[in-house]
Amino acid sequence: MAKNKTTETKNSVTDFINAVADETKRNDAFELLKIIQKTTGFEPKMWGPSIIGFGSYHYIYDSGHEGDAPLVGFSPRKDAISLYLSSSFENKDELLSKFGKYKAGKSCIYIKKLADIDPEILKEMISVSVSYLQKLYPSK
Repeated sequence: MAKNKTTETKNSVTDFINAVADETKRNDAFELLKIIQKTTGFEPKMWGPSIIGFGSYHYIYDSGHEGDAPLVGFSPRKDAISLYLSSSFENKDELLSKFGKYKAGKSCIYIKKLADIDPEILKEMISVSVSYLQKLYPSK
């Protein structure tokens, strides 16, 4: 079975964010740290070389593949900030309709900058997504 590439590391979250070249993205990343930490109560940790995650859960798919993942996370990438939430959670479409300017992938939401979104809707999406994952994958 293949080993997961994205695992929790001991790398410094602050050092990672300080290395972000774009000043707006760097400032937004520090603000996201505060928002997500306050919303979840979890400390930020690096997952792999470029994802900042909060909390974790252990998953096992029907295929037998299993691993650990952050409950919520983000990465200030070159083109956009990637927000990692559950691929499905209660009222997702309704919340996204009020969220602001974004693009979406299966389990990622991409934003250019925090000024483009409603931070209160982000907090609600984080809370609902974390609750959903904790119910789906209860800790033992």
